[in-house]
Parts: sequence; structure tokens; C-alpha cells
Amino acid sequence: MSESLLQNKKAYFNYEITDKFTAGLELLGLEVKSVRGKKGQLDGAYVTVRGGEAFLIGANIPAYQATNTPADYDPLRNRKILLTKKEIKQLTEIENKKGLTIVAIAVYNTGRKLKLELGIAKGKKSFDKRETIKKRETDRDIRRTLKNE
Repeated sequence: MSESLLQNKKAYFNYEITDKFTAGLELLGLEVKSVRGKKGQLDGAYVTVRGGEAFLIGANIPAYQATNTPADYDPLRNRKILLTKKEIKQLTEIENKKGLTIVAIAVYNTGRKLKLELGIAKGKKSFDKRETIKKRETDRDIRRTLKNE
């Protein structure tokens, strides 16, 4: 994975990621410039499959220049995800399973192309989230004590 441009920082906290996919993302030119400028949010973004095509829903990608934006531009519009038929079939099966969802983890570039990292996720319970916080704090304390010695 190359330089990460946008990240869904809450994905690993709110979900248990079991598997990952890489996909292309169909964007407008003004959205590409905005993403390369690290403007946008993936918090709450997920993927759904409709009619044999996959779509990214809930990603907020503002226009690069607000003054030159077309009047009908919607920063929260659904964006098409570029996958093979085999991958779309896999995602359809996963989406139909109870308790699993497909979340957007990150947008990054490989050379000149922008790629979307997707994760097959299962929601965490609140006690799992508390365990994650405890583990993170103990790791931080250990690093702090080792650094001071």
C-alpha cells in the first residue's frame, strides 16, 4: 500500500475486520484533486451491491475548489466501485450474511491511480471496545516507561 490519503480511523475501533479487498474508485476530476489534497471523510462509509455493481455510500468528498464547483454537485453522492464480477459476487454473498458489513477503510494511491481498501467487518460490542481502549492505554504506558529508562 502506498501513501494513504484518506482513512476511516474508527473502522478498527467499531468493527472487527476479518478480510480486506482492494478496489478502484470512480471519481470526478474535482474529487480526485480533493482526495489527493487529503480532503474528505470515510467515517461511516460502507459498500453495498445493487444490480451487479458495487457502490460506496456515505463517503464525504468535497469539491477541490468550492467557487468552481457545479451547482448540482453532491459531496455525499454514491460512488461506483470498480471490481471484477467474481469479487462483486463474493461481496454480494458477504453482504447477505447476517452480522457482516463491508466498510471503507482507506483511500490510497498506487502511482497515479486511486484505490479503495475495503474490509469485511463484524460489529464489536461495547465490552470489546473497552478492551481495545485498555490494551491501547497499557501499550502506551509500557512504551512511555521504556522510553524514560
